[in-house]
Amino acid sequence: MHNTILFVTHRKKQCGVYEFGIKLFEAIRVSAKYRFVHAACDSLGELKNIIHAEAPIAIIYNYHPSVLPWICTKVSKGCYRNHISKFKPLQIGIIHEVTQTVADTATAYRNSIILGGSEKKLNALFDFYIAPDPTLLLQNPFVFKTGRLVPAYHGTPAENRIPVIGSFGFATPNKGFELLVKKVQDEFDEAVIRINMPAASFGDADGVNAKRIAGACQKIINKPGIQLQITHYYFNNDQLLQFLGGNSLNAFLYEDKSGRGLSSAVDQALAVNVSVAVSGSPMFRHILAASPHCNADLNRLKDIMDAGFSPLAAVASDWNAENMCWEFERIISAAFERKANPYQIKMGVKRKVQSAFNRILTLPGKSFTWLNNTVSATDDDLSADEKAQYSSLPLGSKDRFNRILDDKARELYAPAITALMKFAPATMAKKIARANVQQAFVFDTVYRHLNAWHNPRLLCVGSYEDTASMALQKLGYDVTDIDPMVNYFLQEFATRPTTCENSFDVIFSTSVIEHDPDDQSFMECIEKLLAPGGLAVITCDFKEGWLPGQPKPEVDARFYTKKDLEERLLSVVPHCELIDVPDWDCLQPDFNYLGKYQYTFATFTIRKKK
Repeated sequence: MHNTILFVTHRKKQCGVYEFGIKLFEAIRVSAKYRFVHAACDSLGELKNIIHAEAPIAIIYNYHPSVLPWICTKVSKGCYRNHISKFKPLQIGIIHEVTQTVADTATAYRNSIILGGSEKKLNALFDFYIAPDPTLLLQNPFVFKTGRLVPAYHGTPAENRIPVIGSFGFATPNKGFELLVKKVQDEFDEAVIRINMPAASFGDADGVNAKRIAGACQKIINKPGIQLQITHYYFNNDQLLQFLGGNSLNAFLYEDKSGRGLSSAVDQALAVNVSVAVSGSPMFRHILAASPHCNADLNRLKDIMDAGFSPLAAVASDWNAENMCWEFERIISAAFERKANPYQIKMGVKRKVQSAFNRILTLPGKSFTWLNNTVSATDDDLSADEKAQYSSLPLGSKDRFNRILDDKARELYAPAITALMKFAPATMAKKIARANVQQAFVFDTVYRHLNAWHNPRLLCVGSYEDTASMALQKLGYDVTDIDPMVNYFLQEFATRPTTCENSFDVIFSTSVIEHDPDDQSFMECIEKLLAPGGLAVITCDFKEGWLPGQPKPEVDARFYTKKDLEERLLSVVPHCELIDVPDWDCLQPDFNYLGKYQYTFATFTIRKKK
C-alpha cells in the first residue's frame, strides 16, 4: 500500500520553527502506518523534484510565511497547484502562530477564502490544518489540533547549592529577560541567573539585539550575591536539555498579551523535570490551564521553585513522542476520510458524517450546552471554603440510580443543581434549566460513591462545559476530560498509546451517548476502560415507544427506550451489571425541546464485575 507522507521544512537555520518541525518529524517518522519522508527545501523547484521522486499521498508543511514564503507566492499565482495536480496529494499545513480566531477562520484551499489572524491574511493554501495548541476548541472541521511535543530527556535534575534560575530564547521583542533579572534580584539575595540568547537567522542574524538585551540585563544587577551568566551559543537539542536540566528553575516571563501562538521554549523546559515559571502571557495558556501556580505574575519564583515539577508532570508525559506519532496517524486518517466524505456545515447544528472511527464530526450545537471543560473566568471566583462544601443528597429507599429524570427528580436533585450553580455559575447560566437535572444527577451520584476508593480515577466523556466535571474538580478530585470539542472522542481516546484498560474507577457521561452513531462501541470502550468494581454513570435522551425514522432533534442519533437500556446496551457490556433494579417507565415525557420534540431523560448506572 502506498503510504508516503512528505514533511516539508525549510533548510536548517537558527530558527524556532525549524527546530519545532525537525523534532516533530523525528517523533512521527517511526510510524508503522505511514512512511514519513523529510523534505528540506527552499524553493518550489526543490519540492517538485521530491514530489516526483516520492509520489506522496499527502504533504505536511511545517509552515510559517517567514520561513516558507515561496509557497504562498506560488499559490497566489495559481501555478503551485498546477505543478503537483497530477499527484493530487492531500495538503496539510501546520499553523504556528495559532489562536482560536486563526483556527476558526482557516478554510480549505478549494473554497479560496482567506486565512485570517496574526499569521497574515493569505489565500488559503491547504486542504486541512494542524494546530499545535491543546487549548483550542475544535470548532472548524478543517482544523485538527495536537499537544506540544516534549522531547525525551534521560538526565537527572541538578542539585545546586544556591538557586540557579535559567531561561533561553532568541532576542525577539517582549521576551522579558530584563524582567526576569529584576524579579530574581527582588526575591533572592543569592542566586545565579543563566540566560542563553543566541542569534536568530530570522530577525537577529548578526546577534545585535541579543547583545543589546544582555547589556541591559547586566545593568540591572546591583546585589553582590546575584550572578548573571549570559551565553550566545546556539545549542543543539541535547545541549539545550542539559542546560535546562542544570537549573533549579526555568523561567519565561514573556510580555506578549494577545494574538500570539504558544511558546515552544516551554516544550523543552517540560522535558527536564525541573520547576517551570511563566508569565501570564497567553503564549503559555497551555500550561497555565494545567498548573496556574506556575504563573509568576501571581506567585513568587521561590514558591514556584519549591513546589517542584509535579504540577506539570502529567502534562509532560501526555505530550511524549509516542502519543504525538499516534496523533498524526489519527489526524491524517481522519483528513483523508473527511476529504472523501465532504459534509455540509451549518453554524450551530451538528451534522453526521462517517470518519475513521464512525464519529460525528461537527460544529457544536449552541442550544445543546448541557451536552458537553472550558471554565469561564467567573466560574473560578469562589473561595476555597466555598468550593469544598457539598453533602450528597439523603436519598430514600425508593430512589434509584436507574430511573427517569422527570419533575420528581428535578425536585429531588434541586440541592445538587444549587451546588452546581455555585461551583460553575457562568456555565450553568448558559444551560437549559429543565435539562440541568441530568448534570445534578451525575454529579451527586458520582460524588456519593467516591468514598469507595482512596484516590479515585475519574473519566468524564463529553466534558465540554460539563458542570459535574467542573464541580468535582473544584472539590479536589482529579478528572480526565475528553470531548471532541476539546481533544478526543471516546473511541479515539481508548486507542491512545498511554490509555490503559481497566484504569478508571468512575466514568461519567451526561447526555452524550444518544449523539454517537455507534453506541455499541461507545459502551464497549466504557467497559474496557472501567476497573473491576468501577462505576459508569450515564444519562441519555429517552422516549418510550420511539422507532427509527420517527421525529427527534437533529443532533440526536436516536432516542432510547426501556428495551434499549435493559436489553441492547446491557448485552454489549457482559462484564457489567446494573447497580439497582431500574424504573424506566415513562408514559408522559415532560421535557420539550424547540417546541416540537417531547421526550425525557433516563439514567443508566452500571458497575463492572470484580
